[in-house]
Amino acid sequence: MGRILNVRLSEDIAKRLEHLSVKTKRPKGFYVKEILSNYLAEWEDRYLALERLNDKNAKYFTTEEVEKSLDL
Repeated sequence: MGRILNVRLSEDIAKRLEHLSVKTKRPKGFYVKEILSNYLAEWEDRYLALERLNDKNAKYFTTEEVEKSLDL
């Protein structure tokens, strides 16, 4: 069984979601779950990339260095 999450939506987003729900005869929760499923991984990747960029011990390579190491 899933968990319940309460969110406060702007009036504009709430109206758009309601309109979509009525037009497609699907519950609003369906679209919220779909959107989260499709975009959550993208946001996780963004924060992972940001963490790596902020890592003081990270080693960065130029394009030329990568090409040379791959014999391109």
